[in-house]
Amino acid sequence: MNVHVKPEQDGYDILIEQLTGTVTLRHNGVLLAQSDKAKVMYETRLKPTIYFPPEDVTADLSKRTELQTFCPFKGTAIYRDLLLPDAPIKNATWAYNEALPEASAINGHIGFMPGAFTDLDLGDNEILARDDGNISGPVIDWLLREAAYLPTPEKFTAALADKLREQGVYLSRMAVMVWSLHPMIAGKNFVWKKSNGEVNTFAPSYEIHDHPSYQNSPLRHVSNGMGGVRHRLGGNHPTDAFPILEDLRKEGATDYVAMPLRFSDGSINVLTLTSDHLTGFSTANLGLIFECSAVIGRFYEVFMQRENAQSLLETYVGKRSGARVLGGEIHRGDGDDIDAAIMFCDLRGSTRLEEELGRVAYIKLLNQFFETTSTIIHDHGGEVLKFIGDAVLAVFPADENPAEARAQALNSARAIVARLEEIAKEEDGHHCECAIGIAYGGVTYGNVGSRERLDFTVIGQAANIAARLGDFGKSRGHPIVVSRDILSDKSMASPLGAVSLHNVSKPVESFAISVL
Repeated sequence: MNVHVKPEQDGYDILIEQLTGTVTLRHNGVLLAQSDKAKVMYETRLKPTIYFPPEDVTADLSKRTELQTFCPFKGTAIYRDLLLPDAPIKNATWAYNEALPEASAINGHIGFMPGAFTDLDLGDNEILARDDGNISGPVIDWLLREAAYLPTPEKFTAALADKLREQGVYLSRMAVMVWSLHPMIAGKNFVWKKSNGEVNTFAPSYEIHDHPSYQNSPLRHVSNGMGGVRHRLGGNHPTDAFPILEDLRKEGATDYVAMPLRFSDGSINVLTLTSDHLTGFSTANLGLIFECSAVIGRFYEVFMQRENAQSLLETYVGKRSGARVLGGEIHRGDGDDIDAAIMFCDLRGSTRLEEELGRVAYIKLLNQFFETTSTIIHDHGGEVLKFIGDAVLAVFPADENPAEARAQALNSARAIVARLEEIAKEEDGHHCECAIGIAYGGVTYGNVGSRERLDFTVIGQAANIAARLGDFGKSRGHPIVVSRDILSDKSMASPLGAVSLHNVSKPVESFAISVL
């Protein structure tokens, strides 16, 4: 009898041994494989696995399925269905057809999932599995005790790189690409380099997906679920798989790994590791990182969850309002009574424009209108609270300077009208006009709505008057109409008298504003 025992190991390890004699595998009496050249692989934390040469597999297998998995020291595994007489077993077998050097002994060999067979005859071989115990050290201790207190992903990345090097991982460069939910940026790329010990953060736009450098990169390969990447860069090893590999080799890199960093929602982010050590990464190095990758991923997920929440709130309710919601003002009725200038900016003739342009072109114009008004309002210290149909509601809080808030609102209105006129003169520009109403007063700034659906907005007479002044200006052909309390200088304004407004109990002294 040949007894095979997994040896003692302090860290992650794999060992492949040749079995002796004939090894046979069956499923309910159906012969699946029979070989005198079968091998056993021992891998930390996993049960021993039997691999058969492909020529000794007698069962019918399908073409490769869509499933593939990645191991940083075995490579990318492809899967096939087992076609049995009664019913197929999905993804029942796997193989590493381009096994990495550490697993070259099983290159092309076929393994069977536990549920794919019912009988394994080892012949004279006896395999004794053992308990691997726990992998510990600086990295594990740090993840358990200290990492959670780091405030930013940049600080976490730098500390993680230091801890990996402390545990003997010859790391020269580490990068983490995390995809985000942001209207302008595709994600965050945190890059640490040994040369300076610093982390640089890049925030590529969504155009990255069409850029040639991304299209032919490990980031795209891994993110699209095509498995991980492992390349030796020293000696005569080829580096033409991805252009970045040759760039790294010229910088002195000897080994490169890109592995999936999965989040709890199933999204695939990317962790890349580069070594400049003569022998590159060891199996123990990569095994340690591979075992910790799920925990590492959760840290980045927590960081990005907050960033995503902040960016989504800023996108949908505005920066100031979003900060208040994140700060805990999440209950119906939460809010403050503030003094503010309120602006209501409405696109004129929207029904006619939609009929003339068609839905697609109209939406493009509407987005341009919103982009123009929002940018100008933001640049003047205001905040867009919401888009209502084809109108914009904005607030300019007075805080300690009411005169400044009034001036900011008024200057924004003038700039919006002027910019829309400029756009109309541009090539392919459409002539669109707006009607703006501005009022000043006390409003409640906070949450209103039902128990299940809240809206962070302003409630008060000033908001109602601003909207009605905009309607009045639209009916009389005035692009900007403001209440008396907005003006500090009436020389640039035309008095309209006391105007009766819908749902406003008393007439409001109003002025039409010249935009020149």
